[in-house]
Amino acid sequence: MALTVECQKRPEGSKPRALRRSGEIPANLYGHKGTESISLTINAKTVERLLKRASVNNTLIDLNITDIPWRGKALLRELQIHPAKGTPYHLSFFAVAGHGDTTVGVRLRFVGNAVGVKQDGGVLDTVISELQVSCAPENIPDVIEIDVSNLQIGDSLSISDIPFPEGVTPLAELERLVVSVLPPQISAADAEAETATAS
Repeated sequence: MALTVECQKRPEGSKPRALRRSGEIPANLYGHKGTESISLTINAKTVERLLKRASVNNTLIDLNITDIPWRGKALLRELQIHPAKGTPYHLSFFAVAGHGDTTVGVRLRFVGNAVGVKQDGGVLDTVISELQVSCAPENIPDVIEIDVSNLQIGDSLSISDIPFPEGVTPLAELERLVVSVLPPQISAADAEAETATAS
């Protein structure tokens, strides 16, 4: 999912607090020229719209700096939130063109209704919900779907069991547990009742 964001170069000597009062959010772009960075400002309403659709280290953004001019693909690398107001007060972008594969975090979406849950009353235990992967910027998946329909009680899936899209490589150990189906959970009262019935 690529989004287009327009921004401007931050004026020399401008104060971040004053920018925020005027409806602009300070930002930085890294990676466009090695270790150099560009100080930017983005309209607060643009940031608000961006954050409704983008997530850190996952969404490819078409960044357009209108007054330099510079345009290219970038990832939102960091988002700083004001601790009291809960509003964004600084963003960091990383230009990905020409840098080869990049590391991103991708959400896992569990689809289907596990047999062990549906028929036998088991509990689906999702151990991880996001995974770090390496891939080319144009191959960043919005989400990785994992079908759990065939899992019975005691079954599990590790990273090695997940079908990843072509060009997407997981960065965690392949044996790492992702999801499993646990036996039904019995409350203390139910356990006592079962014990009483058995005796």
